[in-house]
Amino acid sequence: MIVRSIDTIAPVEWGNGLSYRVLTEADGMGFAICDTYVRRGTTSALQYRNHLEACFCVSGSGEVVEKDGTRHKIVEGSMYALNQNDPHYLIASDDEDLHLISVFNPPIVGNEKHTLSADGFSQY
Repeated sequence: MIVRSIDTIAPVEWGNGLSYRVLTEADGMGFAICDTYVRRGTTSALQYRNHLEACFCVSGSGEVVEKDGTRHKIVEGSMYALNQNDPHYLIASDDEDLHLISVFNPPIVGNEKHTLSADGFSQY
């Protein structure tokens, strides 16, 4: 059995916020769980080429925008899943941080960080 408290995990600065890698590849579960905070007013161009990701919004608000421009409002209690390694923009509202619980399959190692730039989607 694995029991872990967020208080015992050092956060990873992933690019536009902090991520607590609660469950990682080393735990041998076949998936990873992250407690992720996205800073208010930020836009992140992201893509996971080696992982599928699902995110559940715990608090805050924002949008996830598909590469083709299709926009989806994210609010507390909503979920989005990147089921085709979708390139996307994650946008936190100007008023509040966006707090997400993310699940990755296959699991991430836990030290991954994004390289955010204007010229493309950060990926790992």
